[in-house]
Amino acid sequence: MANLIVSIILILMVGSAVYYIYKNKKKGVKCIGCPYSKGCSGGCGGSVNN
Repeated sequence: MANLIVSIILILMVGSAVYYIYKNKKKGVKCIGCPYSKGCSGGCGGSVNN
């Protein structure tokens, strides 16, 4: 029973992560998680000027 609960929790976590990535890629975000994702060129250098 404990294995089933842990498996369900893991499936929900992975599913949520995939949905988050899909949603942001659909919005056009180049670097998901980067604070400059909408202003940078996609190189993830850490600043708007890179």
